[in-house]
Order: sequence, then structure tokens, then C-alpha cells
Amino acid sequence: MGKKTKTPSKSSSKDKPVEDTPTKAMDVDTKPSKSTAAETAPSTTFVSPLAVPLANEKLAKATYKVLKKASKHKHVRRGVKEVVKSLRKGSKGLVVMAGNVAPMDVISHLPVLCEDNTVPYVFIPSKADLGASCMTKRPTCVVMLVPGGKTGTDPGIADYKSDYAELLESVAKLHA
Repeated sequence: MGKKTKTPSKSSSKDKPVEDTPTKAMDVDTKPSKSTAAETAPSTTFVSPLAVPLANEKLAKATYKVLKKASKHKHVRRGVKEVVKSLRKGSKGLVVMAGNVAPMDVISHLPVLCEDNTVPYVFIPSKADLGASCMTKRPTCVVMLVPGGKTGTDPGIADYKSDYAELLESVAKLHA
């Protein structure tokens, strides 16, 4: 018991640091790749199967453009309650609904109500885009464009009358 033995040190030639090991041909790059927001965002969004007729990208853009012009003159009714009220009172115009509403029961009765009142309607993919085109920060499920405002004779309709007529023709083709 009198003699003390030396223990070998923990760092030996067998235990090389990770950095000193030779790299292999199959090494994988561990740097995070720089990706843009477009690559990380999903290419498709949820759209209900009940959203028929669904506007294509070109028609959706035209719809947003007309809604933006009409909302400057307050010729737009926003929200389910307001649109249903306008339809029951007999207002004429164009109803634009979002296709990504969940639950769909919130607006599922509107296409039938529009058909009963012979008012054209169309679905667009995003309720956030619909709200933004009506100059609100809040996503909107349904919007009714009433040309001429409440009285129907507001002179502000001249700003978007031709675009609105083209939009109605395009929506009529979707229903055919």
C-alpha cells in the first residue's frame, strides 16, 4: 500500500477532438440554408369543397381591385349579418365570399340566398385578402358590392363602373 501508481491521463492519442478527424466524402453540410419566405410558405391554402364557383387568380385580382375602389366610396357591405340584411331588403350587386372560412356553416346559406334573389356571387381563396381589399385590417368572410351605395345614385360609381361590368361578365361565365 505504500506505493502510488500513476493513472494514465484521460487525453490520449486515441481520443482526438472532433475537429481533428479527417472529413469523409459523404459529409453533409450542416449550415442552415438561406430560404426565402416564398419557399417556406405553403403553395396551396385550404379552400372548402363547397366554395363553387371559385375565382381563378386573374379574376380574384380583378375582384380585389374593384372592391378597393368601391370601398373608398362606401359601396361595400361587410360581414355575414350586413350582407344577409342587404339581400333580404332586395339590394342588387355582387356577393364575394371567402373559400377558406372555417366552419363553412357560417356562410353556407348565402349561395342559396343569392340565387333566390338573383344576385351573382363568387368565392375567392382567402378571407384575409378579402378583408384587405375592403380596406380593413380584419379578415372578412363575405362582402357585398352594392354599386351606387345605399341610394343607388351615388356619383362615385363612375370610378369603377367599367371594371364592375367586366367583373359581372366574368362571374356570369363561371356560373354557366
